[in-house]
Amino acid sequence: MARTGRRAGSSGSREAILAAARDRFAQEGYDGATVRGIAAAAGVDPALVRHYFGGKEQLFVAVLELPIDPAKIVPQLLAPGIDGLGERLAHFFLETWDRDDMPFVALLRSVTTNDRAAAMLREFISREVLGQIASSLKLPEPQLHAALAGSQLVGVALMRYVIRLEPIASMDRDELAKMIAPVIQRHLSPS
Repeated sequence: MARTGRRAGSSGSREAILAAARDRFAQEGYDGATVRGIAAAAGVDPALVRHYFGGKEQLFVAVLELPIDPAKIVPQLLAPGIDGLGERLAHFFLETWDRDDMPFVALLRSVTTNDRAAAMLREFISREVLGQIASSLKLPEPQLHAALAGSQLVGVALMRYVIRLEPIASMDRDELAKMIAPVIQRHLSPS
């Protein structure tokens, strides 16, 4: 009698999904790519994409090879409220970027030279990170304030990790976080 169901061993489906996702995200951007389209390109059912990755956000994180999902961390950073959020964001991002398993510098370099990579990351950050922050702000133009706060973090990242401008590049992480936190906070809760 012939066996039915999933074959024993590795089917290669997970790798096929990741390859199709890389291609779709590159061609269509984060917003344009769909789980259904990625599944079709990989030759699998969309349920298998959700089985392996949960959803489009988690699949994008896997494609970027990020060890953490910032979209899951942001609610934890927001939970205590807006007061002190600048410091929590500064500490979190600097700590994350300093991790050895974080391909952040390579990612940052690729987005500065590749329009498709920049578009993918921009759409992801706009929706999953800055969008969550903006929705918690009680300000006119919350998206602008969240984007300005994000620009401070990315600017520091460029100076510290890519350009390696001293003394920022070798500065103690906690000291740097304390120095940039008030600027970030100013964008999140202007007086």
